[in-house]
Amino acid sequence: MNKTVYVDMKNICKTFGVIRANHDINFSVYKGEIHGLLGENGAGKSTLVNMLSGIYTPDSGSISIYNENVNIHSPKHAIELGIGMIHQHFKLIDVLTAAENIMLGQKDSFFLSTKHKIKSIENVMKKYGMEFDLNKKISDMSVSEKQNVEIMKVLYRGSKILILDEPTAVLTPQEIDKLFIVLRNLANSGCAIIIITHKLNEIMSITDRVTVLRQGETISTLETKETNIRQLTELMVGKPVSLSIDKVNAERGKLLLSVQNLTALGEHNVRVLDDVSFDLYEGEILGIAGVAGSGQKELCETIAGLYPVEKGDIYFEGENIVELSPREIIERGVSMSYIPEDRLGMGLVASMDMVDNMLLKDYVNQPGITVNRKVARDKAERVKERLDIQAPNVNTPIRKLSGGNIQKVLLGREMDASPHLLITAYPVRGLDIGASYNIYDLLQEQKQNNVGILYIGEDLDVLIELCNRIMVLCNGKVTGIADSESVTKEDLGLMMAGESLSSLQKEDEQCKL
Repeated sequence: MNKTVYVDMKNICKTFGVIRANHDINFSVYKGEIHGLLGENGAGKSTLVNMLSGIYTPDSGSISIYNENVNIHSPKHAIELGIGMIHQHFKLIDVLTAAENIMLGQKDSFFLSTKHKIKSIENVMKKYGMEFDLNKKISDMSVSEKQNVEIMKVLYRGSKILILDEPTAVLTPQEIDKLFIVLRNLANSGCAIIIITHKLNEIMSITDRVTVLRQGETISTLETKETNIRQLTELMVGKPVSLSIDKVNAERGKLLLSVQNLTALGEHNVRVLDDVSFDLYEGEILGIAGVAGSGQKELCETIAGLYPVEKGDIYFEGENIVELSPREIIERGVSMSYIPEDRLGMGLVASMDMVDNMLLKDYVNQPGITVNRKVARDKAERVKERLDIQAPNVNTPIRKLSGGNIQKVLLGREMDASPHLLITAYPVRGLDIGASYNIYDLLQEQKQNNVGILYIGEDLDVLIELCNRIMVLCNGKVTGIADSESVTKEDLGLMMAGESLSSLQKEDEQCKL
């Protein structure tokens, strides 16, 4: 039986100066198919879908939509062709309701009543089996609800081709399952879906076919049921890659960080951290698990001196650092590196190059009134080589690098400072599998050097494999701190939902009896 081709891209080429982003790429997607797009950072995935969504135009090659050759010249034109892009970072207005966000900018907005438009949205939701409260404000929604609103926005415009960029990056395992049900409903209803992700287990569970890119070229397109994670990894990287984390057994040193009864308030005096207590030792990786918005960000920022503490104490090497500014903490000899979740909002300056971003860390330590850029340049070169950062040179503006390479710059700068305490918030978010395992190795190297590491991550398997202990947060409270050798993913999931570790242990004991 012949399948209907919705997207057919042939011999696509795109260059940016000396960088060859895409070279003779061939890529096709069928009606009713979920198609995975895989590749390392800088492999050309984002460039390819940006041409499909009208952000870029190809230098050469052809694009066919619904068996008609087209020249997609703008995002508006892509929308008119029925192509919808759901970005990793949501494009929603927090103060508006879900319905208002969906209706915003629609052609029929002026001629139809709000009641009629909401009825139309409800009909589309029913068609694709989607459920969420249209009257709920975006600011009150969970991450998965916001994602459903984004999907609904493009469906309401009549899109039949959907592109999702890292759709599960900030979702819990339960939310991912719900998203996959929605995506399968969309595919069964005749949509063509393209998923860009680095999570190979998700590629295996949800896609029908997968295309692998490497260094801007098409390596292979495979039926998902006829391949496996190891083969896909080898195709992406170009060589066999070990998919296991060999945990380093470093000897636990002295107490490095002691957080006692830490409480912090957010908007409307809501407790974003509620009586949090834990210890971290030299040569230990303490993992932090929790659904998005459980207090992970605030915990990092209170320790780094970036968020006000309502009550409680933070002892670093025996000294209480509560209420000190980041600069005051550094002046007292506290060696602490913080890798924020928002790498461009807080970590790096997008318009600056690697050298200047290295200078941001230590220019105050240079004597005299002039700044010696040679030290920063040497550091940038060292970091670029050590982490294999894909950039023409260290003078390339950060904004021109891929998301994964931006993360490498930030992580490399912080590690190069030889910290005693390394706070890492989602250090491998957006990184390909090869780069991720490189980061895990670097963290274990820091652990061997007696560095204490606070690791906030999303992948429960990685948390169990990488960390010595795992602390779970739920609504700002600690539901338990478990040894990674004895805890299971199921236990962590229940603790993330609010179950305490002690109650789970009691249930286990009762089951044994």
